[in-house]
Amino acid sequence: MQQHRKKKKGMCMLTKAQLNTMLTLQDNMNKKVNPDWINAGYGYLRAAMVESVEAIEHHGWKWWKAQHKDLPQLQMECVDIWHFALSHLLIAHNGEVAATTVALENELIANHQSLTFDGEDYIFGQSDLLANLELMAGLAAAKRFDVSLFLRIIEQCEMSSDELFRQYVGKNILNFFRQDHGYKEGIYIKEWHGREDNEHLVEVLNALDANADGYADMVYQGLLERYPS
Repeated sequence: MQQHRKKKKGMCMLTKAQLNTMLTLQDNMNKKVNPDWINAGYGYLRAAMVESVEAIEHHGWKWWKAQHKDLPQLQMECVDIWHFALSHLLIAHNGEVAATTVALENELIANHQSLTFDGEDYIFGQSDLLANLELMAGLAAAKRFDVSLFLRIIEQCEMSSDELFRQYVGKNILNFFRQDHGYKEGIYIKEWHGREDNEHLVEVLNALDANADGYADMVYQGLLERYPS
């Protein structure tokens, strides 16, 4: 089994520990919003579809005018899509983090590069980023999500698996931090010392080792130390 976990050239391969951490964080965040989120019927793949279309906008698709690919925004949209995808996958496995982790590991090991959608074969491993974003949006609209396709898109957005993990954890913890400090009640302070919380988050992330034990807790603590009391 160990030999299958070896990262192949050009392949985005998340580790079991990273998968488990992200799924646990996603479950905790969803429970913060609604303890019975598993049975709430929220449209997580609808949200993923909308984010996919927004990613297409950041890529640029209009042939009648000059456009430039906004890579940082593309990466942020992908991180948001991953939040919704993890929620969808958790629901498919009855909210069980361990079972969802195993399923994702198996997807990574298989590492398929094509899929069939609406009777047509798509070799996304050979397609460009725009075509793959469009395919992901179409799949999400049809209530489907393909992990291998998503990770191919991550690679095309110039993100490593470690960077996906780092940005995902950061965004998740920031969302949790906002909720803990009155976001829902409208009393959360989004701008600290002349800068928005997203900017503080970037500095906190840059000062930490994403592979360290307790990484998520350290991100939260870093935000807490900066937040005005």
